[in-house]
Amino acid sequence: MRRLIIAGAMLFLTLANIAGAQEAADTDSTVQQQQAENHVEQLQEPLYNPFVERYVLDELKQLRTDMANQRVEILQQIVDRHVESVDKGVTYATNTITYFFYLIAGVSSILVLVGWTSIREIKERMGTLADEEVRKLVEIYEGRLQGIEKQLTQKTQHIESNREEIERTQEIHSLWLRAAQETAPANKIAVYDHILTIKPGDCEALTYKADAVLELGEPQWAVNLCQQALAIDSDNAHAFYQLACAHTALSHYDEAIHYLQQTLSRVESYRDQLAEDAALQPLADFPAFKELLGQRAPEQ
Repeated sequence: MRRLIIAGAMLFLTLANIAGAQEAADTDSTVQQQQAENHVEQLQEPLYNPFVERYVLDELKQLRTDMANQRVEILQQIVDRHVESVDKGVTYATNTITYFFYLIAGVSSILVLVGWTSIREIKERMGTLADEEVRKLVEIYEGRLQGIEKQLTQKTQHIESNREEIERTQEIHSLWLRAAQETAPANKIAVYDHILTIKPGDCEALTYKADAVLELGEPQWAVNLCQQALAIDSDNAHAFYQLACAHTALSHYDEAIHYLQQTLSRVESYRDQLAEDAALQPLADFPAFKELLGQRAPEQ
């Protein structure tokens, strides 16, 4: 009896373990099936589509067939073009030879009518005609070349003169800058003489030289320089102004007033310098000078 009870207990435990294992297996199978279903639901495209693959294979086959046919057509066109080119070349050569013989026959007929009976005569006449035509062409082109050479010579001379003028202008400009930096009148006169050597008719250099000469106490020399400037430019206001200063230094007050009037009639801006210029101080008490300054003499 005891053995039966033990055997029944063992059978019950075995059945319990089998039932637990079956339940666990069923649970795992259910979980795997659920995961598979979720994965299938999440797919965007089918995993396998035989119709698409068949369509792609048919298209590739058709494309290869079309390419083969197109290659055959291109080869046929190339062969046709070659045959056509050869045919045209043969036709052109045949026509050229035919026309050449026709030309020879025509030229021979003309030569017979003209009276050229020998090949030597024909050669001499053709050589003469060719020499005449060549001589005419040579004369024409020689004339053209001479004209071009003349134009080039003129342009070269013009460029050279412009270059020299630019160099002379630059040198004169540097001399003017040097004169502005000099303080001694003698040095200024030397610079102005250099400018006049380069450009003899420079009125501005003559008038500024007259100003430097006045600083040295040589009014008569200044008068001569101003007269030279006026001989070149009769309306040079600065020359009239320096003449006024020179005549003031020579005590020729009437002439000084006259030249100041000539200066102001040409350039009104000199009026502001009259009262400040030390060279014109001897004229300060003259009524005519006060009138030039815009002042009136007091009534007696």
